[in-house]
Amino acid sequence: MRQRTAVVATALTLAIGLTAGCGGEGGGDSADKPRHKKAATSTPVPATPVPATPVPSKSVPATPTPAGPAQPAASAPKALSQAQLEKAILAKSDVPGFDVAPMDAPPPQGERADKSECAPLTAVINGRPEPAAQASAYRQLTGAKDNRPAVSEFLTTHGVQDATTALSRLRAAVEACEGGFRASGGGEGPSTYQGAKALPVAAQVGDDAFAYQVTGDYEGEPVPLVFHVVRSGGTLATFYTANLEGPQTPRIPPALLTAQADKLTKLK
Repeated sequence: MRQRTAVVATALTLAIGLTAGCGGEGGGDSADKPRHKKAATSTPVPATPVPATPVPSKSVPATPTPAGPAQPAASAPKALSQAQLEKAILAKSDVPGFDVAPMDAPPPQGERADKSECAPLTAVINGRPEPAAQASAYRQLTGAKDNRPAVSEFLTTHGVQDATTALSRLRAAVEACEGGFRASGGGEGPSTYQGAKALPVAAQVGDDAFAYQVTGDYEGEPVPLVFHVVRSGGTLATFYTANLEGPQTPRIPPALLTAQADKLTKLK
């Protein structure tokens, strides 16, 4: 197992930093390749259901109402700028017990799924959720004691409509790609993903949240990659971690999601 971990970690190192392609055929680990990310704890994720967001109904008055002062139409929240994102993304002072370091942006071209319905999954693996973001910021968070867990975060601003669309597409992609898929074009050999599945979210925060696992394939062995995506207005906070030591689903600390959602809420 140590040898497997070392080999997978080496492959991940080539992918980390959002600067290299998603790595070679050894499959999933390249799979683990959200190339800007690192290994993490293998503690199972606690079950927490995601409630559906109720849609307010509109009622039309049966009789005319007296005319009053004209009311301005409700406008969508303004998308955060690059400078605002850099201030909004998690910092060391926000998450006691974690070290936080900046990461470079990913290259414009990443790997592409062989099935169009799986494209939203590779977009996130590439560090570029779709629809394309107007601005993005990237951080690596590691436990201050022994660098565990290791979690990568990217904060992207899309506008409310596109951010909502992104989560909708991810949900559909996880369902459509349950049986696995392959991807290529990340700078190394093709990658194999054994499957995808939805997970309970670590914390009920933001306007919407979705968690899922994409299982990479390293020489026939599963490499679980876990993503938690939180929407706050038109901004998406995506957290990623991987288990390089076994098939158990790694855990993302709920405190990270809560801290990020709180910072974003204050900007609304």
